[in-house]
Amino acid sequence: HTAHFQHVSGKRSFSIDYKNNCFLKDGKPFQYISGSIHYSRIPQYYWKDRLLKMYMTGLNAVQVYVPWNFHEAVQGVHNFTGDRDLEHFLDLANQTGLLVILRPGPYICAEWEMGGLPAWLLQKPNIILRSADTDYLQAVNNWLAVLLSKMKRWLYVNGGNIITVQVENEYGSYFSCDYNYMRHLQTLFRFFLGEDAVLFTTDGNTDREMTCGTLQGLYATVDFGTDTNITEAFNRQRRFEPRGPLVNSEFYTGWLDHWGDQHAVVDTQKVSRVLGEMLTMGANVNMYMFEGGTNFGYWNGKVTFRSVVTSYDYDAPLTEAGDPTEKLLAIRDVISQFREVPSGPLPPATPKFAYGFVTMKKVGNISDLLSTLSPLGPVKSKYPLTFEEMKQYYGYMLYRTMLPRDLSEPTPLISPLNGVHDRAYVSINGVFQGLLERDTALVMKVTGQQGDTVDILVENMGRVNFGSKINDYKGLLSNLILGKDILTDWKIYPLDIDGAIASGWPHSNSQKSVRSPQRNPPPGPTFYMATLQTNSLTWDTFLKLNEWTKGQVWINGVNLGRYWPARGPQQTLYIPGPLLSATQPNNITVLELEGAPAHLRVLFMDRPQLNITAGKS
Repeated sequence: HTAHFQHVSGKRSFSIDYKNNCFLKDGKPFQYISGSIHYSRIPQYYWKDRLLKMYMTGLNAVQVYVPWNFHEAVQGVHNFTGDRDLEHFLDLANQTGLLVILRPGPYICAEWEMGGLPAWLLQKPNIILRSADTDYLQAVNNWLAVLLSKMKRWLYVNGGNIITVQVENEYGSYFSCDYNYMRHLQTLFRFFLGEDAVLFTTDGNTDREMTCGTLQGLYATVDFGTDTNITEAFNRQRRFEPRGPLVNSEFYTGWLDHWGDQHAVVDTQKVSRVLGEMLTMGANVNMYMFEGGTNFGYWNGKVTFRSVVTSYDYDAPLTEAGDPTEKLLAIRDVISQFREVPSGPLPPATPKFAYGFVTMKKVGNISDLLSTLSPLGPVKSKYPLTFEEMKQYYGYMLYRTMLPRDLSEPTPLISPLNGVHDRAYVSINGVFQGLLERDTALVMKVTGQQGDTVDILVENMGRVNFGSKINDYKGLLSNLILGKDILTDWKIYPLDIDGAIASGWPHSNSQKSVRSPQRNPPPGPTFYMATLQTNSLTWDTFLKLNEWTKGQVWINGVNLGRYWPARGPQQTLYIPGPLLSATQPNNITVLELEGAPAHLRVLFMDRPQLNITAGKS
């Protein structure tokens, strides 16, 4: 047994034992039972709480995605502080006693905006993402040089807790099947992480995916959920890896929701039964997700044309707010049959509080606030420019032009090439006319006089994160046609709504706010504000916007994400307690895009509502 001398001399090692079909940790057989947790979807304040709950469930590892666009929103500017402090997250996992399976991409899917790829890549109009395209690889090289250099000291063999590192993500599901790309990544990962790092790939349980996603020298693993024949799935892994450990890198404990879906639920009994069967076979399993968390801000992804909801609760063992569920207890029972689960009680759910009703007041229509929201003013262009051409990648932009002639009767406004990405809210002389929506509403009728101002607010609903359409440009991508005229001579306003709100607007100049109570709030994109006094509590809470239609909410300058109760199923937005102030008034800002209810009330509740699907609005 000469293989054991390393361990005796105290050198840490982590490797694959092809003879005995397992991992070796310090020379001893090792099986991981892991759960996925995304630091980008959970406030830093709660990282330790969630990791401890995972450890107390009996997990010995966590699996983590690194979203490139979360750390390099602006090309060449890297942010690893606060909620983006990846090394702090790794350190907390280490202190908790959890090993790490790192998934640095560069593409991650994850139902995350553009699958983690930065939208600034799209400034090269013909770029082929996830391929050996020179422009793409140049950006990837620069990013991985920064990221993997930081990660090297966190490898288990170097004294850290990272045991394995995934290259790319389910590459076999992508159309390009470009082996040169995967080879290039393999070379980069080896260069920055060294020869001893255990590198692997993950692919869906089909022949095509395994064929295009695997590469000699990267250990091939598979992913599947509760409705799969386990033996068949692991046999497929065996065809690509005849020897070595069985690995399910994504065992689905739940599933995601799109707006307009029924809320996804996966049965607890099924999850625990299949988990038990895999562990009995000696397989290494990562549960995706263990806690889903939240797509705060604009970070949600999109599959084809349906956007992922703000909550990434996933029906996971820990809820969106990090609370243990029956599913977690069932999983802990299964794990206890295979390894010793830490004794002692699970950390309790974080306390929640129903702060009650707050009545919002109108700040103004978005068209009247452009001096605040677009301080640099508009760019003039004969034809519309995209978000990417304007170098504003997320959120909203306003396109303004004039009616070229009198429209005595309702005239069709058409997006003939389906160029509205993703929703356009149309007003004429400040009066809301209706909306155009990608793939579903390409025509509407308008009336007005020659020279009337046409304002079109365009919302980016999150870029596609899966499949061949991930080069998802936003804004007005092609001309709009009014009757038989092409609309031209645009003023295009980039909107820094988040910047304005983060610096205190509209509360900082609230004496200017509209106080005259209107019987019915006007339809169309409008800002509302209020404050919430929490009477010295800062407990988590859930915001319900009953009878509001669709929009975005900020609390104390932080973008909580999108609400769309009219479409559902999500009805409440999760508000982490640490965002609230115990002593100061908490600033609430709402951008309602279509129409607010006459009562203008919002409700802070002590529990979520994620499963009410309204009729399609």
